[in-house]
Amino acid sequence: MNNQFRVATFNLLNLVSPNVHYYGKKHYSKQTFNKKKQWICQQLKHMNADIVGFQEVFHEEALQEVVDASGLYPHAQLATANANGSQPVVGLLSRFPIKNVEVIVPFPEVLDIEGMEIPIREFRRPVLKADVEVRPGLELCCYVVHLKSKRPIYPDGKEVERDDPVERGKGQARALILRAAEAAALRSLLMHTLQKRSKPVIVMGDVNDSGMAVTSRIISGEPPFRKMAREQKKKIWDVLLYHVKDVQARRSYHDFYYTHIHNGHYESLDHIMVSQELVQENPNHIGRVGQVQVLNDHLVDETFSRKKVNSWQSDHGQVVATIELRDPK
Repeated sequence: MNNQFRVATFNLLNLVSPNVHYYGKKHYSKQTFNKKKQWICQQLKHMNADIVGFQEVFHEEALQEVVDASGLYPHAQLATANANGSQPVVGLLSRFPIKNVEVIVPFPEVLDIEGMEIPIREFRRPVLKADVEVRPGLELCCYVVHLKSKRPIYPDGKEVERDDPVERGKGQARALILRAAEAAALRSLLMHTLQKRSKPVIVMGDVNDSGMAVTSRIISGEPPFRKMAREQKKKIWDVLLYHVKDVQARRSYHDFYYTHIHNGHYESLDHIMVSQELVQENPNHIGRVGQVQVLNDHLVDETFSRKKVNSWQSDHGQVVATIELRDPK
């Protein structure tokens, strides 16, 4: 029995079928699509992950074509959050059986401030939730997510001077409010899965913020204070998620974890988080996070380099985490 498997997250940057328009007039020629397919296949081979959460999938058939071309997943299962070309969505690829797939659009509850509801009631990009049977009798609950980007939101139908610092600031605030509302809604979904249950949970995806950002900490939860009573701590540990990069950082002397470069800023936007069942420090763990890799050699810092960013590559790095399971009792 193989007690080790690899989990990954991969933002594909607009995987669209050839000669199909997206975002207005953009489209891939057959030649460009083939280059993109070859590049994704190359990354998949480097990753060699057993479970992959994808973001920015427009067409399921395009993703299936890429997966088939890689030659790595002849018997794997693929699920997407209705990738029909209308918008970029997430997907899940697994060498293990995928069960109970759920595509979640509406928020489980609406966020309010001082009694006033925020008029955001659904995920812009649906969340994909699925159970994956990694060995007989052991299922993981996997969430694949893609939260709102930091790109400013400007009022529809209005002529706005986008170089105006005030208007840009307001646009960034709108994007942050939307991302925060999505993070809170995701946390609410996770509570139903984590609380008083022992099924391991893995969240993977592009959350468009660093691990220490407020929105990311909303998703993962905050660890208990050191002086809390143990019974209080246990209740918090039960619903806490751990970033695999933090798990690895505790065992190493260096941290070069970044998955995106924008205007010279090296950011970690893509994350894998695991529940306490997969954290070694938990006395009742059934597995542990092993090696964590970030594939970011293809990223270009355009403030220092004149190297052209190829349109068929992704502007995100890929994160791969090895999970080592304990022998079943």
